[in-house]
Amino acid sequence: MSIQDTEEKGKKTEHLERGEEFLEMFRKGQEFTQDLLKENERLRFQVVHLEEVVKKELEAPDSGQQSSMSKDLSEKLGQYEVRLSELKSRLSEVEAENVDFAQRYIDVEEQNNNLANLYVASFQLHSTLDYQEVLQIILEIIINLIGGEIFAIYLRDEKAKTLNPEAAEGVAISDVLRIPLGEGVIGQAVLANESYFNDNPSEDLAELYTNPLVCIPLTIQDDVIGAIVLFQLLQQKVTFAPVDFELFTLLAGHAATAIFSSRLFTESKRKLSTYQGFLDLLSK
Repeated sequence: MSIQDTEEKGKKTEHLERGEEFLEMFRKGQEFTQDLLKENERLRFQVVHLEEVVKKELEAPDSGQQSSMSKDLSEKLGQYEVRLSELKSRLSEVEAENVDFAQRYIDVEEQNNNLANLYVASFQLHSTLDYQEVLQIILEIIINLIGGEIFAIYLRDEKAKTLNPEAAEGVAISDVLRIPLGEGVIGQAVLANESYFNDNPSEDLAELYTNPLVCIPLTIQDDVIGAIVLFQLLQQKVTFAPVDFELFTLLAGHAATAIFSSRLFTESKRKLSTYQGFLDLLSK
C-alpha cells in the first residue's frame, strides 16, 4: 500500500470516527428524551389520579380523618406538580440539545463531504499528464462540484498579450472572444492576479461575457498562466456555498499546475516524436 493510499485510508477512518461519535451522542440524547417522556407521562397520570382522589374526598361528608387525608393528598399533588414542572423544563432543554446535536451532525457530514470533494478534485487534477484530459477534468469539477453551466478556461498568450479561450462549457469556444491583457474585468483581474466576484450580476448573458460572475486567475507561484471565468450557474444553484470558494482556491493553484505540467509533457512528447522521426530518416 502506497503512502498516498495510507493517508487516504487514514482520512476516511478519521471522518467515519467523527461521524460515529456524533451519531452516538445524538442516539444518547434521543434515549434520554424518551426516558423523560415516559417519566413525564407517568407523572401526568399520577397527577390526574390524585386530582380525582382529592375531588372525591372534598365532595364526601366532612370528617377529621377525611380532612387529614385530603390535606395529605393535596400535598402529594403539589409535590407531583412541582416535579412535573421540573421535568417539563428539563425535557425542553434536552430537546433543544437534541436539535443542536442534530445540526452539528449535519454540519460534520457536510464538512466531511466537502473535504472528500476537495480531495477527489485535487487527486483527479494530478492523475494524468494528458493535456486534453486535464482540461476535461477541470470542466467536470466546475460542473459537478461548483454548479457552473456556462464558463470558459482562458490561457495567457505572452507574445500577443491576450487571453485565449482554450476550453468552454455551455457555449461554443468559437463564440468566446479573446481578451486583451489588462482590458475589461477579466483582463484586469488576470493582470492584477486577483480573483473577481460579481456581487450584482446581470441577467443578460451577453453582458455577463464581459462582466462575469467569477474570474479566477490560474497561478503558479506568482505567474498567472490563465483564468477560469464563470458566466452562469445551473438553475438549481442559487448562490455560492463556502466550499465553492475553497474549490476556487484549489483550482487557482492546482489546476494551473496540472495545465502547465500537462502542456509541457505533451509538447515534449511531440518534439521527442519529431526528433525521433528525424533521426530515423538520417539513419536510413
